[in-house]
Amino acid sequence: MMRRLFDSIFFVILCLQFLSWPTLVSAYKPLSDSFLKAVPSPGSDFDIDNGALLAPILITRVPGTPGHSKVQHHFVNFFRSELPKWTIEWQNSSSTTPVSGNVEVPFANLIFKREPPWVKPGQSNLLTLVAHYDSKYEPHGFIGATDSAAPIAMLMHAARSIDKYITQMHDEMAKLGERGTVKSNMGVQILLLDGEEAFKDWTDTDSLYGSRSLAETWSGTHNPALSTYRSPLSQISMFVLLDLLGSVSPIVPSYFLTTHWAYQNMAKIEERMRELDLLESKPVDPFLPESNRTNYPVGISDDHLPFMARGVPILHIIPSPFPDVWHTMRDDGEHLDMPTVRDWAKIVTAFTLEWLEMMEIWDEPEEVVVLS
Repeated sequence: MMRRLFDSIFFVILCLQFLSWPTLVSAYKPLSDSFLKAVPSPGSDFDIDNGALLAPILITRVPGTPGHSKVQHHFVNFFRSELPKWTIEWQNSSSTTPVSGNVEVPFANLIFKREPPWVKPGQSNLLTLVAHYDSKYEPHGFIGATDSAAPIAMLMHAARSIDKYITQMHDEMAKLGERGTVKSNMGVQILLLDGEEAFKDWTDTDSLYGSRSLAETWSGTHNPALSTYRSPLSQISMFVLLDLLGSVSPIVPSYFLTTHWAYQNMAKIEERMRELDLLESKPVDPFLPESNRTNYPVGISDDHLPFMARGVPILHIIPSPFPDVWHTMRDDGEHLDMPTVRDWAKIVTAFTLEWLEMMEIWDEPEEVVVLS
């Protein structure tokens, strides 16, 4: 992933394009302290040797190899066995690469989605949580723990943690007859994208194989007539991309003015969880330190670019500078900082619960009055 800074003028154009999207700022109701305390840690599921979520991903995952197929089965089996109300879709493509000659390499994006049961195709707006699951072709045997095995495990943990609340919300809405509005039609989807890594050198054609294919496919897909949203792309309320997470003391800037409000909300969750002593890591600076910034860095090339070019709002959660293990053989499970990994899982889970308005169904515990 030799990520290149993209042109500032292009960024400004995309920001102006995003201004046509309806604001979602008013949709937020912060989680209460008691709800934040209820957000689970992944615990032993993130053990690098035996953890049910993370360990199976800590293998080489080059597209078209047995390891690549093995992690695909891990993802599908997890959702089928533990989250049966989520739908599973595949979006397949193939391409030649600089190392395959005339032989086309297969790429497969996985889409896991949880929508309200009453919606028809094209009616739901979808918080979209994203990470890539392939690993680099070289150096041989590269694992890519931060890049992006750990981020995928975080998304799996978030999906499992929010599922019971989504079911409760759907049941209560159905009972009250509350359906058909933008708020009641909120859903969530997880995109596990393939072929993010360059096989040789990072170029416009040797990188982002899966995200380029999916964005192009969705932009050319039209939802049924009278749908709320014209295409699957326009159903994305926010594209939250996790990458290079898992090293100690990350610093994640706010990259885009147009989604700075969402960055601020995630940063506030981190701040509150630290104040409540709910996080394990003790960094000098918070993971998300730029809530009050007034100017923004030029973004980093990653899987969001094909979507951003088509007007999708992006929240990019990637450290700058990159971890010092980036694209080295040291980017393995042994070099993950596990308190940081578990903390990211809790922050992302809380952000998702908050986005989906789960305070609507949260029962605050009764205060215990101590009589003197």
